Amino acid sequence: MSKPASRVLVLLELLQSRGQVDGATLAHELQVERRTVRRYIAALEDLGIPIQAERGRFGGYRLMPGYRLPPMMFSDDEALAIGLGLLAVRQLGWADASPAVASAQAKLERVLPAALQKRQRGISQRVALDLKPTRDAADPAVIAALGAAAFSQQRMRMVYQDVQGQRSERDFDPYGLGFRGGHWYAVGFCGLRQAMRSFRLDRIDSVEPLPQSFGRPESFDVLAHLQASMVRVPRAHAVHLKVQAPLEALVQQPLAAISSLESGVDGVLLQCQIDDLAWMARSLAALPFDFKILQPPALVAALRTVAQELALRADQSS
Repeated sequence: MSKPASRVLVLLELLQSRGQVDGATLAHELQVERRTVRRYIAALEDLGIPIQAERGRFGGYRLMPGYRLPPMMFSDDEALAIGLGLLAVRQLGWADASPAVASAQAKLERVLPAALQKRQRGISQRVALDLKPTRDAADPAVIAALGAAAFSQQRMRMVYQDVQGQRSERDFDPYGLGFRGGHWYAVGFCGLRQAMRSFRLDRIDSVEPLPQSFGRPESFDVLAHLQASMVRVPRAHAVHLKVQAPLEALVQQPLAAISSLESGVDGVLLQCQIDDLAWMARSLAALPFDFKILQPPALVAALRTVAQELALRADQSS
């Protein structure tokens, strides 16, 4: 870095990415002396960028808390990582609900050098992610509000509409948000039911903060709770299967999203709750492993029907 202007920009990037940095570290990173670092800090302040300096053993320099810096600077790898994240959000389907995704992509491409723009477009046009898109019309404002409340552990007042269309109002302690099986969920403690509950975000009409806080268990796992709650929800049929497959391979199958899996000496015990036997039979027909239906007996009949339909289609296509 031969030009002082380049070093000043690198100094600004270090303060953006690392928070508080001591003078010795900055001098080492910039390959200059400590007094030169102070001169560069003064140059940034002359440009109107507020910087706090703290003296002492644990002192250093940092940008003023809450200051929003207009020119954001990213390395090539950081820009590509952001582009990949935007691609994932778009394929999950949220781009339809929030023009912010397309706007962020456009802003990113406008500021990238030509070579990096080409790489960025290569990601968006040629990289495919095996993500199940969501059909949820979840309000981005609801996602942001509940995400912030989960982080700050602030209780929320929520208006929720269930699958039958009935609305209810409740206090809710959001422990976290999760995306599973093509849907966004908020997981936490429901004041109305006095129990842990999971709520589809696209069914939340409104949320507002309350002046109460709550305690979140340190080891709480949002996705593990969603998995367990989906298995426990009582439905028309309780399904038990014995699947001849390694547990790590079965976890990758779509059925794993709604099932509990327990590995044993003679295979993996799969348990789930379903309403539609025909759907379950079709899912089993697509399973690339041998299995035995333990219950219900009606699922065996449904599977035979699917097998007959597939055999008929095979005969018609031959």
